[in-house]
Amino acid sequence: MILRTTDYIPGKKITEILGGVRGNTIRAKHVGKDIMAGLKGMMGGEITQYTELLTEAREEAYARMVASAEELGAAGVVNIRFVTSMISETMSELLVYGTAVQAE
Repeated sequence: MILRTTDYIPGKKITEILGGVRGNTIRAKHVGKDIMAGLKGMMGGEITQYTELLTEAREEAYARMVASAEELGAAGVVNIRFVTSMISETMSELLVYGTAVQAE
């Protein structure tokens, strides 16, 4: 599977657009990690608990988008984008989407 953030695939010709594909996940903060992150926030520096949370969310959403493209029989996905939105004070959604294509 060819995955690109561009609207083209270098060295390939897009022959068919199969449609939009997406993957998403909603994550909630873990109370214990939130307390540790709050303490770290007061001292400064990277909040690794949140970095890990968002990394896991990105990977899960990305895998779901790829699975959606595979169901369509796509050779690749172009124009891949990530969007994060806050659902509540303790929950956020991470959405990844793109256009499933055939290419030669």
